[in-house]
Amino acid sequence: MTGDAAQAEASGSDLRGGWGRADSPQRRAMRLLAGAAAPERGVMGGALVGLAAAALLEAFGPVLAKVFIDRHLLPRSGELATMATLLVGVLLAGSIASTLRFWQLTRMAGLAMRSVQRLRERVFGHVLALPMAFFDRSITGQLVSRVTNDTEAVKALYVQVLFVMLDSLIVLAGSLVAMAWLDWHLMGIVALLVPAVFLIVWTYQRWSAPAVARSRALRSDLNAGLSESIAGMAVLQATNAAEAFSARFARTNDAYYRARQAELRANAWLLRPALDLVNLLLLAVVIWVFGLREFGGGLSAVEVGVLYAFINYMGRVGEPLIQFTMQFSMLQQSVISAARVARLLDEPTGQPPQDGPHVALGGVTMRQLAFAYHHDAPVLHGIDLQVPPGGFFGIVGHTGSGKSTLLALLLRFYAPTAGQILIDDARLETFDERTLRRSVGLVPQEPFLVADSVRENIDMGRGLDDATLQEAARAAHADDFIRTLESGYDTRLGEGGARLSVGQKQLIAIARALAGQPRILLLDEATAHVDSETEQIVQVALESLRGRVTVIAIAHRLSTIRHADRIVVMNHGRIDEQGDHATLMRIDGGLYRRLYALQQLESRQAGDGATR
Repeated sequence: MTGDAAQAEASGSDLRGGWGRADSPQRRAMRLLAGAAAPERGVMGGALVGLAAAALLEAFGPVLAKVFIDRHLLPRSGELATMATLLVGVLLAGSIASTLRFWQLTRMAGLAMRSVQRLRERVFGHVLALPMAFFDRSITGQLVSRVTNDTEAVKALYVQVLFVMLDSLIVLAGSLVAMAWLDWHLMGIVALLVPAVFLIVWTYQRWSAPAVARSRALRSDLNAGLSESIAGMAVLQATNAAEAFSARFARTNDAYYRARQAELRANAWLLRPALDLVNLLLLAVVIWVFGLREFGGGLSAVEVGVLYAFINYMGRVGEPLIQFTMQFSMLQQSVISAARVARLLDEPTGQPPQDGPHVALGGVTMRQLAFAYHHDAPVLHGIDLQVPPGGFFGIVGHTGSGKSTLLALLLRFYAPTAGQILIDDARLETFDERTLRRSVGLVPQEPFLVADSVRENIDMGRGLDDATLQEAARAAHADDFIRTLESGYDTRLGEGGARLSVGQKQLIAIARALAGQPRILLLDEATAHVDSETEQIVQVALESLRGRVTVIAIAHRLSTIRHADRIVVMNHGRIDEQGDHATLMRIDGGLYRRLYALQQLESRQAGDGATR
């Protein structure tokens, strides 16, 4: 059992009996669904008035038919004008009712679509504000399912569920009132349908809720598996893992099939078939009562019209109840989807906007800094480091030594478990989130580009002017190759920047970081996947920033940070050595010296192999 499917078991159990608790998933889900449509109260009220008016007009039909039977059909008498008036009345009432239903259905559909739009934007905005620790334990496909599929629950609720249920209840109420006016004894018999429906719905909800929760969760797992496989298709094919992933997908798909089968069995037993049976039994009872009156000599010609009206109204009572119960399946799916969205919205975000210090110089100080992703596995131990404003510091070390974690703490993606980080002598946690993001630029190892123009990839929605964008591109030494593209800065790059080389993507990422005019620039192995020529360009760009921007660069290639003011060598979460290149090279048996010698050897071997 994976991802959301593992949570579905508990969700299904909650949905069977948790409606009474104020904090139950059902109550929270319904509050979310109601809140999504809260700005549309006026539209909702108008739709309800339209529904009531349509139901009232439709209720006239059997009454007018009764009048025709009692006064004209059975007595075989009647004036043409009177019968024409009855016919026109039936047609007019039906036409107005149909118009009202069309009007309110379009209004409800518009309400639903606007509610989905608001909720989806709210969920996506919330996801963007979540801390990085959340994404470490989340699966991309499941998050996509939350923002897309699960928010559609709002539309299903208002267009299909709420409309049909309200319509059914109004029609039911009008029909029962009309039957009570005709014969309240028989109406009491027909009213037995109502408790029977609630008993069937209660049984259905107890039976089907776990299956509905599990099927929705497994659909999310299917989306996650598909997204993951497509993203790693090259690796799957290169490692002959396609069959294994296909089998895993098939197992999830089979579990989804079984969950849907259980849900459909509940539908097949307890929705329309059960209500049809109850309705048929009550119809037989009503006809039996009229038959007893006939044998007792008490059935008059007037009551024949009543019998016709009752049979007609019973159809009007039975069908709304059947529709009501059939919509309960969709209601459960809407509630379960909304509960999953509500759980996502309950995830705590970063710090709210607040007044705090501003980064003026860009000096960074770390004091006894420690961190652990898990309490029993510390990653950093007592880091003490001071980077002066405008300084160029390089960080090197073996894989797993804590280099990238150090940058993640500087970006406040995570909070230290001990110690503190200061920027310009102010504690990192006191900075407003937006202020911090504007002041600290990041160039990741894998450049992230959106399927848009060069301009948008540098700007990233900040609304920067062309002069600022081009100045940043020149500082990153990207302006020259950008101008060679067919549309310059307006050239669309395709998904993931498919039209650019790895080195060009990295230069765009550097330009993006510099466009925000940061006081601190963080590079996380930005030259790990670029060629030597691009690496030299990056070195020149970094050298031009010296003294103006504080640069902290993690580097796999030691040549990238060879001219740094200070190089910090990390080993198993601790600072093992630090100093400039010349100082570190003089340490006999030092880690930096060994790393440098190893890279020189690898470069020579690569060169010899290329000349053969």
